[in-house]
Amino acid sequence: MNWINRVKQSGRDSGSWTLSKLQSRMGFFVFSVLIVWAKTLFVYGVDFHWMHVSTPLQVVLVIINPLGFTALVMALPLFFKKSPLFYGATVLINGLLTLFLYMNVIYFREFTDFMSVNTMLTYSSVNQGGKAAGAVSFQYADILIWLDLIIILFLLFKKRIKMDNHPIAKGKVGTIMAAGFCFIMANLGVADIERPQLLTRQFDREYLVKYLGLGPFLGLDAYNTFTTSQVRKSARPEEMNQVKQYVNDHYANMNAEYAGKAKGKNLIVIHLESFQQFSIDRRVNGQEVTPFLNSLYHSSDSLSFDNFFHEVGQGKTSDAENMLETSTFGLPQGSLFAKLGSDQTFQAMPAILKQRAGYSSAVFHGNNGSFWNRTKVYKNMGYQNWISGEYFNPTGKRATAWGLKDKLLFKESVPYLEQLPQPFYAKYLTVTNHTPFEIDKADQDPTFQTTNSGSKYIDNYFVTNRYLDQSIQEFFNYLKNSGLYDNTAVVLYGDHYGINNSENSELAPILGKDASQWTDLDTENLQRTPLIIHIPGLQNGGIQHTYGGEIDVAPTLLHLLDLPSKRYIQFGQDLLSKNREQLVVMRNKDWITPDYASISGTIWDVHTNTVVEKPTKQQEALFEKLDKEARDKLSVSDTLNQKNLLRFYHPEGFTNVNAKDYDYSKESTMKRLQKGSSAANSSSLLAQKQWKSTASLYQTNAPEEAGN
Repeated sequence: MNWINRVKQSGRDSGSWTLSKLQSRMGFFVFSVLIVWAKTLFVYGVDFHWMHVSTPLQVVLVIINPLGFTALVMALPLFFKKSPLFYGATVLINGLLTLFLYMNVIYFREFTDFMSVNTMLTYSSVNQGGKAAGAVSFQYADILIWLDLIIILFLLFKKRIKMDNHPIAKGKVGTIMAAGFCFIMANLGVADIERPQLLTRQFDREYLVKYLGLGPFLGLDAYNTFTTSQVRKSARPEEMNQVKQYVNDHYANMNAEYAGKAKGKNLIVIHLESFQQFSIDRRVNGQEVTPFLNSLYHSSDSLSFDNFFHEVGQGKTSDAENMLETSTFGLPQGSLFAKLGSDQTFQAMPAILKQRAGYSSAVFHGNNGSFWNRTKVYKNMGYQNWISGEYFNPTGKRATAWGLKDKLLFKESVPYLEQLPQPFYAKYLTVTNHTPFEIDKADQDPTFQTTNSGSKYIDNYFVTNRYLDQSIQEFFNYLKNSGLYDNTAVVLYGDHYGINNSENSELAPILGKDASQWTDLDTENLQRTPLIIHIPGLQNGGIQHTYGGEIDVAPTLLHLLDLPSKRYIQFGQDLLSKNREQLVVMRNKDWITPDYASISGTIWDVHTNTVVEKPTKQQEALFEKLDKEARDKLSVSDTLNQKNLLRFYHPEGFTNVNAKDYDYSKESTMKRLQKGSSAANSSSLLAQKQWKSTASLYQTNAPEEAGN
């Protein structure tokens, strides 16, 4: 029995040793930091699913990012000289950090997102269909988050932890806090290596928490909330008059030849991720890269644009969406969706189409619903349904790092699409043609041989182009097989460039150019992306050569639907209008017209691809005029968005969207779709087919669906 006694004594000694470390203030501080760090990692793994870390550096950052902030905050009580104040404040801060952590847990379980300052300030209104975020069911593992506080309070009450009456020198406390701050900054520096422009773009809360931690994320969000509120507080209703005047002065009338050509039809927008115009009609090793898109591009039922430019800034994909939906520009820095979208007033396509023509609406995307803050933005835009990653099966090789593969997204969307009351407005966000343009071997077309350019990005790019092309062809086949095709207009557009400028020397020969002669204007010309508006039965379509950009899509579509856009605040012009201006303004203040381009302040002749060295006085006057028009256009748009001036404007026939009217929880969405399609007078495709699903009509060669 002696060995048993020795074990017991050893356990008591070990416990005594552990408690002895807590008897000093420094030991109690270190223990408190480590325990908060440990339960934060516990929550990261159990509830936040490690935030989908995908690289070794991300793993390291997730493990270390709670330490700097926790140490910095926990060091504050060390300034107190009196023991009760030190121990009480330390336990209190531990409790507050734990409460903040747990609030994020319960919020994440309901919304798959992290709590922002605005969320906390309006906590009572954060609900889905009347279900408060705080009402999420308790899980037994949650006890572990609070257990240390219970034990510490018990030990303090029983005086097993004795209060140390020796305060820590202020200089040492300052050193500890400085070390915590330096740790945070070092964390930020490493994070910026892994994810450049992390703070300026702020494209996803999950990324910010993954790289920086919950505390720094909240601090950054508080700063953004404060600066935004200050700008918006300065807004005056009369400023809206200046915006209205600018829009009226630049309005382009409908083209009578095309006005109403898509009236009453369903409208599907397909967002072609990172797809550039140079891929259209491109042949590689004697084969068309995108044969199906080429056929749409040249169809007499399509309005295709060969001088259409993306105009995005740091918001990239989200900027493209914003321009498409609202005909306003993104921000000079960061993403409008991420920075302003949570409480922004929009006059966006889904709300306009619903209020003017009774359209239902939905977005389909196989990625996290909170990416680019879409869950909140789409509510403010008036989208009725947001079908994000949780509605699909992303297991195994069905998804890339950016979400469900395109062929599977289109196929798996059918059970939801067929339930939408017609006419509907549906948007698809594809992802497979996203950098680094890598897909599984089984997904690649074995008959297609890509380039051997010396750049893996370019070679892979054409492979994923091919996959995207096949995905869209399969979807069009379904539209025809299901009977939707004849009553549906489909818009396909490229959101932004795919190939970086660093690859231009390898890309040049593929485009028939000499890499040594490559110019800045050549780079600017690569910012063209496709825009194809396919309207079955149009017959008088064709390739349009007008210069335009993403800012022009919304008014163009509204006029095709026979819905005048003049009453709305839109900075674009109908691409088909005969009196439109052909000035394409980039987010960085560059511009291009059919004759000239301004790139970083240098004027280029578009026809000769040369710099205008000695402009005439007439040319100088023209360039100054175009420069001013470009600056004014961006400035007025920025004023409108940054000050949220649309809250002061109520055009005829439009009611501002109330985000509280929209519920994107999966349970509510399924009930809403079912109710809309099961009614006796339902106009949904499912109802038209006597409630027999059309899913079996969808044919795909996706390897993941083999045998199904």
